[in-house]
Amino acid sequence: MSIETPDKINVLWFLPTHGDSRYLGTSEGGRAVDLPYLRQVAQAADQLGYYGVLLPTGRSCEDSWVVASALAPLTERLRFLVAVRPGLQSPTLAARMTATLDRISGGRLLINVVTGGDPQENKGDGIFLSHEERYEVTREFLDIYKRVLAGETVEHTGKHFHIEDGRLLFPPVQTPHPPLYFGGSSPAANDVAAEQIDKYLTWGEPPAQVAEKLDTVRELAAKKGRKVSFGIRLHVIVRETAAKAWAAAEELISRLDDATIAEAQKVFARMDSVGQSRMSQLHGGRRDRLEVSPNLWAGVGLVRGGAGTALVGDPDTVAERIDEYRRLGIDSFILSGYPHLEEAYRFGELVLPRLPLGHPIAARGANVNTGPFGETIAGDRRPEQRLASQS
Repeated sequence: MSIETPDKINVLWFLPTHGDSRYLGTSEGGRAVDLPYLRQVAQAADQLGYYGVLLPTGRSCEDSWVVASALAPLTERLRFLVAVRPGLQSPTLAARMTATLDRISGGRLLINVVTGGDPQENKGDGIFLSHEERYEVTREFLDIYKRVLAGETVEHTGKHFHIEDGRLLFPPVQTPHPPLYFGGSSPAANDVAAEQIDKYLTWGEPPAQVAEKLDTVRELAAKKGRKVSFGIRLHVIVRETAAKAWAAAEELISRLDDATIAEAQKVFARMDSVGQSRMSQLHGGRRDRLEVSPNLWAGVGLVRGGAGTALVGDPDTVAERIDEYRRLGIDSFILSGYPHLEEAYRFGELVLPRLPLGHPIAARGANVNTGPFGETIAGDRRPEQRLASQS
């Protein structure tokens, strides 16, 4: 099947509603989750020109809907990728929440459809469904949810939902609904993506493995008469030189001990998420096999669930690795880095200008105050003016 290579890409950042740090696996250098810090990250992403931000979901995070509602009035262009949870929410309630946040944000809402891959956490939320049953619920949920957002009055009697007179009084800004993002690596997930989703997301596996996943979803969607676009979730560690970037990667896990790694891997092993299993298999919990593909480093995944790989390198190298994924058909890149405020600036200033973006970024080349009391040089004249006066 032919690959449609996007001419332009969208780059999103990440809001660390579970906390932030300079080091993984330790409280040293940690930052509390609070609104002032999240506001700094969101406003930095907005001002730097990122397309949007992803807000994670789960019991380890602050609620994504509440945080997005608090930050939407404090930003201008930034979009918010917020999760709906089939099985936790009714589809009609989720539709009302979606329409409301889409309106109050001026059409800046994106929807991340999350089924949940940790059975223990699911039980804490009252969900006692098998892996296959969760995707059954997701498919049925999305059928109702999308129809209600599109303005239909829904009557539905199914295996998991019974809806009578399901409808909206206040529609969303985006029609027929905000774009639907979705990730999953199992056959059941791929089938839901092909049938229901606008943008299929993968975690940052090596390009050859990503290409196989995308081809699978493309073929399934084509059989259903649909097309699906693609996104990828990655961390980034970018510095002016490759040596500095790799040193920063090692520094990020420098406080990490073997016991912490083993405990984290035990938690990941209990999950029934195929995507999490694929992430863990990249490194096997070992420190000596972390560069799993050129400039693709799996150190984050030693202790972090979900997205566990980072692009590491100088600006040109990282931009080329991103373009490698673009050539596979990926048009959306959801990125993060530690700490998230500083790395948003590093990536925004060093790499964003090198990418074929479909959204505007902050203007470069602003004037720098060099005097009379600035820090660039002593004196009240710019260097070129001084040279001219001496010629």
